[in-house]
Amino acid sequence: MEIRDLDVTLLRTFAAAAERENFAQAAEKVFRTQAAVSQQMQRLEAVVGCDLFTRVGRNKRLTDQGVRLLEYARRILSLNDEAYRAMTQAVFEYPVKIAACVDAVDTLLPEYLAMCAESYPGLRVDIQVGRSRWLASALRRGDVDLMLDVAPHEDFHHVVLRTSPVVWIGGARFHAQPSVPLPLVLVDSGCPFRGMAIEALAQGERPWRAAFQTSTLAGVRAALRAGLGITPRTIEMLTPELKVVDQELALPRLPPISYRLYSRVNDCSDSARKISALISRG
Repeated sequence: MEIRDLDVTLLRTFAAAAERENFAQAAEKVFRTQAAVSQQMQRLEAVVGCDLFTRVGRNKRLTDQGVRLLEYARRILSLNDEAYRAMTQAVFEYPVKIAACVDAVDTLLPEYLAMCAESYPGLRVDIQVGRSRWLASALRRGDVDLMLDVAPHEDFHHVVLRTSPVVWIGGARFHAQPSVPLPLVLVDSGCPFRGMAIEALAQGERPWRAAFQTSTLAGVRAALRAGLGITPRTIEMLTPELKVVDQELALPRLPPISYRLYSRVNDCSDSARKISALISRG
């Protein structure tokens, strides 16, 4: 049996046409004309010796053989792209050191680390977690290359990655008691959410008390699950065992907060610039 090579370019166009079920839309994705896409699919059908599409109205649906080929096409394209990245990726001699606040580590950082690993498989990342004041000092000294934080730092270059609503969060066990000061679960001084909560309650003339204080986000979660009180946090912190209590308790609205990626002005390594650009696009 004669074995013929399958052209990766044809397979990429085929995958685009299969996903969109329309040659015109596929043409936009692969930057070709509709006529060129049609010709490419005719060539691919000639190579595999069967029809890959059938017309349904204005759309193109895969035949059974087309569905079968699509599975192989995706695997071939994935391996092709992986091989290309592996052979052409930048070589990072040193790890990129990122300092991050606990809220970013708990919410955004996993997504960004996955992006970095996919785009730069050889990259080593060193994550250091701390409070805002320490993070800024580490970046200023050059101990880290980048900083991910929710607090503003005017003396660094920054890119806003995401702006998230801040809500009042409580655990499923929490039940407010009327005429009793609002029990707050707080992180020790220096946390922007702490100041935000105290200021909002003061403006609304709502009495409160510190029911539980901790130095870690894990401690905040534990206290919330135990029903000890409520705390202000971004919506990314919500889990099935936690709930938003703003309306239930008629609490004051809180301002949104932004996750920012910081770097030193005119003093950033090439590897750090690459990672910063990748994360900023994400």
